[in-house]
Amino acid sequence: MIKNITPTIKYIGVDDTTLDLFESQYIIPNGISYNSYLILDEKVAVMDTVDRRKSEDWWANLEEALEGRTPNYLIVQHMEPDHAGNIVAALEKYPELKVVASKKAIAMLPQFFEGFDFTGRTIAVNEYEKLSLGAHSLQFIMAPMVHWPEVMVTYDHADKILFSADAFGKFGALCHDEEWDCEARRYYINICGKYGISVQSLLKKASELEIKSICPLHGPVLSENLEHYIGLYDIWSKYDVESEGVFVAYASIYGGTKVAALKLAEMLKEKGAKKVAVADLSREDMAEAVEDAFRYGQLVVAASSYDGDVFPPMYDFLHHLKLKAYQKRRVGIIENGSWAPSAGRVMKEMLGKMKEVEIVEPMVTIRSTMKQTDLPAMEALAEAMLK
Repeated sequence: MIKNITPTIKYIGVDDTTLDLFESQYIIPNGISYNSYLILDEKVAVMDTVDRRKSEDWWANLEEALEGRTPNYLIVQHMEPDHAGNIVAALEKYPELKVVASKKAIAMLPQFFEGFDFTGRTIAVNEYEKLSLGAHSLQFIMAPMVHWPEVMVTYDHADKILFSADAFGKFGALCHDEEWDCEARRYYINICGKYGISVQSLLKKASELEIKSICPLHGPVLSENLEHYIGLYDIWSKYDVESEGVFVAYASIYGGTKVAALKLAEMLKEKGAKKVAVADLSREDMAEAVEDAFRYGQLVVAASSYDGDVFPPMYDFLHHLKLKAYQKRRVGIIENGSWAPSAGRVMKEMLGKMKEVEIVEPMVTIRSTMKQTDLPAMEALAEAMLK
């Protein structure tokens, strides 16, 4: 699909609605978009390519939008294959085309394209360096670790557009009209969540620019209510609490732990929790569970003991939290064990390795199934979580 962003900037990206897992791990029920843009001026610049899965559609869009012209520059903001898949194909098709990218991106090119001679075909740019296309002046801003080390974003001074690479992206193909926040949050936490400091650095640089539109590499072009999107990115990258509430995540083998987790959720609601979200880690989308853990300020983990450790779905969940730099939260623990409870110890140890995570007492221990004698301890935990 081709869309006019401005009279001289066109969207030439493509939707991928048949990919089952993004990065071979994230469920994308509504697909994903691979965004690419074309700037038509005295010189012509292509802003990133797309995944090779959708090469044919992208080439058709590019050639139609060019209207017979030849591109001079290919701006490569990010070397991940879902954006860089057609770099060499473009260089082969257009012999005068030059890749404009950060030094680290140019160093990565041979890693992805063995055997191609890039000599004389690249231009390495530095922080705040500019490239004139005529009326359009592109300024390059380094954004290392958002979320790879070679990333840069590009600011067009003519139309006040920030081409933001993976920042401000979301899951979901553009053919699906859906709310931005939910799938952008799940995308951010799971893709960029570890790199909050780097995102904060980029937001600081962006605050010095007059931005009328944001053109990301996934998801829709953002042209209205930019304060909302930038505000959410500020919250997420500071690891601040977005929504008041408690997230209860459980991993249950035969259902005993599930009963206890649901009972605690009920108690929390009765005691006035503004929001209680619940997830079965054995069955629900792990990426969404990680998203909710970051969204809310309070977390309760409930898990069965398993082989002297913790039931694997809970281990996987906590491991994901650690990878994404989970921090600045209060966490309650419910463990279940029929003869030698071990889940609580393991969960506490894993949480203890995370920054500024407060373990809320009491830790509740269930023996096989929840009983009336367990309710006082669960009541105490529910009250402590809401203090």
